[in-house]
Amino acid sequence: MKLDQIDLKILSALQHEGRATKTRVAELVGLSPSPCHERIKRLEKAGYIRGYHAEIDIDRLARPQLVIVEICLKSHDAADFERFRRHITGVPEVLECYQTSGVVDFILKVVAPSIEAYQALMDRLLDADIAIGRFNTCVVTKPVKRYGPYPIDLLASPDQG
Repeated sequence: MKLDQIDLKILSALQHEGRATKTRVAELVGLSPSPCHERIKRLEKAGYIRGYHAEIDIDRLARPQLVIVEICLKSHDAADFERFRRHITGVPEVLECYQTSGVVDFILKVVAPSIEAYQALMDRLLDADIAIGRFNTCVVTKPVKRYGPYPIDLLASPDQG
């Protein structure tokens, strides 16, 4: 599926205003509501839009400890990487996990109710036999910029799809 400039504008608008009505999105991108709605359905069906979510202010509910963890595996066997990836996707405290190149094999964004709970999690991961060789913990002391929408206008061009 090829995307044009209007499709990119729709994706950008929905990233910024996920609860916007189809009429509001149409206004933002300069279309009438019906064709805009058809484009949104097409983008959803093609998988460009994976879902709609609410951004929760977790600090209003709890005071979780956010930790960035660098993981180095014991070896670089493909089976070790696969075993680690398979296991880590089932750990709810791991909000994000990225496989990286260079000195570190994986970078994790982890949330826990306390430092003690985080250490207990790491103990469980070390006991899980998922080839963790060593890890480095960076405790987040102050968030400076939280998740933001992708800058679609900088990353994608029309007809890229």
